Amino acid sequence: MNLPPDKARLLRQYDNEKKWELICDQERFQVKNPPHTYIQKLKGYLDPAVTRKKFRRRVQESTQVLRELEISLRTNHIGWVREFLNEENKGLDVLVEYLSFAQYAVTFDFESLENSVESSMDKSKPWSRSIEDLHRGSNLPSPVGNSISRSGRHSTLRYNTLPSRRTLKNSRLVSKKDDVHVCIMCLRAIMNYQYGFNMVMSHPHAVNEIALSLNNKNPRTKALVLELLAAVCLVRGGHEIILSAFDNFKEVCGEKQRFEKLMEHFRNEDNNIDFMVACMQFINIVVHSVEDMNFRVHLQYEFTKLGLDEYLDKLKHTESDKLQVQIQAYLDNVFDVGALLEDAETKNAALERVEELEENLSHLSEKLQDTENEAMAKIVELEKQLMQRNKELDVIREIYKDANSQVHTLRKMVKEKEEAIQRQSTLEKKIHELEKQGTIKIQKKGDGDISILPVALGSGVVPAGAEALPGPCASPGSASSVPLPPPPPPLPALPGSPEAGIPDFPLGSGQSPGGCCCPAEGWHSPVQDPSGITGFLSSAEFPPGAAPWCSQAVPQGFPLCCVPPAVKIKKPIKTKFRMPVFNWVALKPNQINGTVFNEIDDERILEDLNVDEFEEIFKTKAQGPAMDLTSSKQKIPQKGSNKVTLLDANRAKNLAITLRKAGKTADEICKAIHVFDLKTLPVDFVECLMRFLPTENEVKVLRLYERERKPLENLSDEDRFMMQFSKIERLMQKMTIMAFIGNFAESIQMLTPQLHAIIAASVSIKSSQKLKKILEIILALGNYMNSSKRGAVYGFKLQSLDLV
Repeated sequence: MNLPPDKARLLRQYDNEKKWELICDQERFQVKNPPHTYIQKLKGYLDPAVTRKKFRRRVQESTQVLRELEISLRTNHIGWVREFLNEENKGLDVLVEYLSFAQYAVTFDFESLENSVESSMDKSKPWSRSIEDLHRGSNLPSPVGNSISRSGRHSTLRYNTLPSRRTLKNSRLVSKKDDVHVCIMCLRAIMNYQYGFNMVMSHPHAVNEIALSLNNKNPRTKALVLELLAAVCLVRGGHEIILSAFDNFKEVCGEKQRFEKLMEHFRNEDNNIDFMVACMQFINIVVHSVEDMNFRVHLQYEFTKLGLDEYLDKLKHTESDKLQVQIQAYLDNVFDVGALLEDAETKNAALERVEELEENLSHLSEKLQDTENEAMAKIVELEKQLMQRNKELDVIREIYKDANSQVHTLRKMVKEKEEAIQRQSTLEKKIHELEKQGTIKIQKKGDGDISILPVALGSGVVPAGAEALPGPCASPGSASSVPLPPPPPPLPALPGSPEAGIPDFPLGSGQSPGGCCCPAEGWHSPVQDPSGITGFLSSAEFPPGAAPWCSQAVPQGFPLCCVPPAVKIKKPIKTKFRMPVFNWVALKPNQINGTVFNEIDDERILEDLNVDEFEEIFKTKAQGPAMDLTSSKQKIPQKGSNKVTLLDANRAKNLAITLRKAGKTADEICKAIHVFDLKTLPVDFVECLMRFLPTENEVKVLRLYERERKPLENLSDEDRFMMQFSKIERLMQKMTIMAFIGNFAESIQMLTPQLHAIIAASVSIKSSQKLKKILEIILALGNYMNSSKRGAVYGFKLQSLDLV
């Protein structure tokens, strides 16, 4: 089934059952008549020897024969069409010849209106031969053996010929019927096949005869002709054939200009919208399907001279949407040469302006570059000055720090001296007071020294138990020979000393000083004050007769005022064995609101747990004495080196290995860090180098070495690198940025699935009832272990689960 592409696509969309029905119908189809039957009948109509009476009888069925031929060409299989067009039957030649015969009368009538009878019957003209001479003297060439050029299309059967009276009468008889219209339909059916279309295109007279059919009075025929011509025009090489056919039309019909009759029909057939749409579509295709712009303007001007523009202006308010679309398409594609010329001139002016602006921009860019270079040089100079000022400032700070330390030391010495003078002055005052009271007597010696003697020595009576009290300059002899009075009572012990917590009061059993009801152990137990500083309270810190502060046991780190009134106070739990301490991060009672611990009751869960087995598993065991790690350390003597090393030996060794792997100089490394150059420094080397960022102590040692103006050549390569490395501004931030940039893509690729997993796990955990139960058990067991030592808690942070 030789189908056009659109019909073939439609056929492929059918289901298999529908396709099978079409195949069966194709097999059942029987050809009504073979091709030569129709060809013989058409040739019979063209026979000039037939009498008029016979012709009248035969021509009665010509239209019906043509209709049957059109149906056969349209519906029969491709083999039938090929047989009709083959070299033996030459059906296309016969059909074109009959079409030419059918419209002789119409063409002749047009010529008669324009030319006088005398000029048309002039025997001296070259077209005075009769139609019979043409039939006898010329046979139509076959499409295969066609050697006539496109310019030879003008020499058709009708060219320069005058039909005989009989032929003219027969043609008039045929032209009154629909034979021309049906012939055009037959040609359209042939052109639906690629094979037939090629034969029509290569035929020397077919397209010319189709174009001459525009002289037919039937608007439907003219619309059909224009549709066929438009289709031919869209095929490669078809535009030339169409223009050649209209050149032939101009000569045959005696037009002054090409397309004159077409425009005349277009104006006169204003009541037939279908013809007007077909005519406007044909004009659109003929004018605007040309690639050569100059030729396109030429064709456009041909129709402009024929008055197309004025007529389209009249039709712009037409009610037909189809015609309006075709008119608008033509107007959209029209070339306004004047406007194009103006645009070209404007474009040239714009290009000149652009060139001028680009030149100005180039000059400005050069000036900007020079300005940036000057500014950059100035910035570099200012940065150098800033670095120099920073160095000077560091030196001044060091000097200030040393001076401040010396001032602090001097102030401390002055304070100690003042305290010593104050103590000496106090002792002197006490000695003078005792002397005034008559308790002692000061005796001066000849060498300037003095001795302090009790008054009893002067009277010769010494009280029992009295002792001599020597002064600061008392002689050893006097101090050892004379008994001194009893010493003053000792000063109170300082807080925090070992003796501070041991009271020397006579206490009753279970009583504390001042009649406090607290147990005796509470007197020297550590108490957390509101400021968070733990100290020991002794009897010296209370006024006489006042009892020291004591209270009930409070969990460490929780003052009593912290517990909200709505939270149940948890009591400590006593265990049989000593349990290890569970180091969790406890939540304060006022922090559990809105958390999972607000819904947990750990005291209730303890009733369901086997705490005896828990205690047996986790009870503490005796530990041996701790090893003295300091005693086991041995100093390894290091090998001497010719160069000074300021860094740690292991650190310098590892740095040297890292630098050797890089194969770069210190200047190259520092420069690459300044500009974040990851091509020079791979991200792996940057990560290794981040382990050697200079510490504060190393920077201090290196700066001190530099301030002492010692030669840098004496330093090892690692120290010199570290000296230059430490001078990079914001070094740690730059290294971190380089590592982040280098690992960004890998981090994204690695973290994305992990984040998705974390989100899914978080949602699952948040809605898990079993997890709440586990947290309830952990809180209960933790309070069971800790409450006797640290007090019960109301919740804990999830990071504490790492310690479980």
